[in-house]
Amino acid sequence: MPIQWFPGHMNSARRKAAETLAAIDVVIEVTDARLPEASSNPMIGELRRFRNRPCLKLLNKADLADPVATQAWMDFYNRQPGVKAVSISAKKPADVARITGLCRQLAPHRSDNIKPLRMILMGIPNVGKSTLMNALIKRKVAKVGDEPAVTKSQQTLDLGPGLTLTDTPGLMWPKIDYDSDGFMLAASHAIGRNAVIDEEVAAFLGDVLLERYPALLAARYRIDPSNFDGPGLVEEVGRRRGCLQKGGGLDLEKAAQILLLDYRSGALGRISLETPDSRSQMLAAALANGPAPVNPDLAVDEDEEE
Repeated sequence: MPIQWFPGHMNSARRKAAETLAAIDVVIEVTDARLPEASSNPMIGELRRFRNRPCLKLLNKADLADPVATQAWMDFYNRQPGVKAVSISAKKPADVARITGLCRQLAPHRSDNIKPLRMILMGIPNVGKSTLMNALIKRKVAKVGDEPAVTKSQQTLDLGPGLTLTDTPGLMWPKIDYDSDGFMLAASHAIGRNAVIDEEVAAFLGDVLLERYPALLAARYRIDPSNFDGPGLVEEVGRRRGCLQKGGGLDLEKAAQILLLDYRSGALGRISLETPDSRSQMLAAALANGPAPVNPDLAVDEDEEE
């Protein structure tokens, strides 16, 4: 079942972000290093390119991602005009300390301490934006939670002399064109649980892990991964972890949650759900089945950009 999730407050947040971007020097886009492209809202790219704003693309949660895949993504993004990509963990002060200096490099006309460097922090829900905001401000100004879409309003704060940062709510886009993107986002907890079925998401995740990280599955669950497909892996996790219902049947929902949590927490190891190569292959396969529908909500409204 395709996954879609676009809470009502995000439409007004999208319009507000478009208005604010007119007075911004640098866009800081936070993505999940385990799925950088799937977790990149295409609307953010549309808006910053329309305003010709440079982008510092932060691949956050890099400590949970496959380092080889992360390096491939940084190489991919750093070939794009106006983009500087770095991998970080928002929980590491040394990583956070680099960010304002990198923004100054992207906007050298704002490095004279006369005019403030104005930055905006953007990204989809649950990629660590609030954690990063609090680390940059060095106090708790953004609410952090385990569920996506905790932040619902925009705020602008001073980072120090000549530095301002506008934090925005996590923004999804109205229609996820590729089913695999929806499942990757759900597996990484960027989509609210009310929009997904855990067993389906875990089965998708299982197929990815069996293909790319069978050794990590073998080590974690003491199984022979070659014996399973995605749904079978969820069942085996349930058996191994004693997920039983009354009457002795398997509790597949609980088993699915265990597999998802082991991935999200890093208990399985450092995992990336996509690479530039796998992304290209997915897009090629999708194109062979017909072009993705054009989403008019991704276009910039003229009255928004006045």
